[in-house]
Amino acid sequence: MTQAARSVFLFAVYLFGLGLWLVLAPNSILRLFAVPDSHDVWIRVVGMLAVLLSFYYVQAARAELTAFFQWTVYARASVILFFAAFVVADLAPVILLLFGFVDFAGAGWTQICLTSDRAGSGDS
Repeated sequence: MTQAARSVFLFAVYLFGLGLWLVLAPNSILRLFAVPDSHDVWIRVVGMLAVLLSFYYVQAARAELTAFFQWTVYARASVILFFAAFVVADLAPVILLLFGFVDFAGAGWTQICLTSDRAGSGDS
């Protein structure tokens, strides 16, 4: 498994764990971030989507789908921008930026790995 594939695989593990937590005990995670409890199904739907997305990430990592890895860099790096906009619009607490930072850092790690993998294989 290349470094980039490993970074995407580990992000899938994080995404799966977060998604499962949101499906099974969403209010426990909300309380950690001083967000009021929710009894709507939507937070569990988001958790389910995260679990399903983690499946795609795992399969892409196993198949060494480099193009997919690059796409995730762009998408994951943009998460912090959306979360920052939600905070500025007073739609979310500042602590939400922590999740955005995790995505941003993971995207950066994947990009560094992609660059390193390309250099190691002689591709430009």
